[in-house]
Amino acid sequence: MNERKITERDRPMTSQDLAVCQQVLEAVKAEFQLADDDAQTSRSAAITIELYRQGVRDVDQLKVLVFATRGKI
Repeated sequence: MNERKITERDRPMTSQDLAVCQQVLEAVKAEFQLADDDAQTSRSAAITIELYRQGVRDVDQLKVLVFATRGKI
């Protein structure tokens, strides 16, 4: 059997992890006046989660990176 090493990215997110991501997403929505059902909101959420899973845990740093993907630094 081929055993695969479980990385940090593979671990499920906790409610605390999701709360951090939600805080960032709310800031993005406010800054860019996005609605909950906007496609750009979904894209920003996916980017936020991906960055978080890659190890970016600081809320302010996450905001800067997500804002940069939206063209605002």
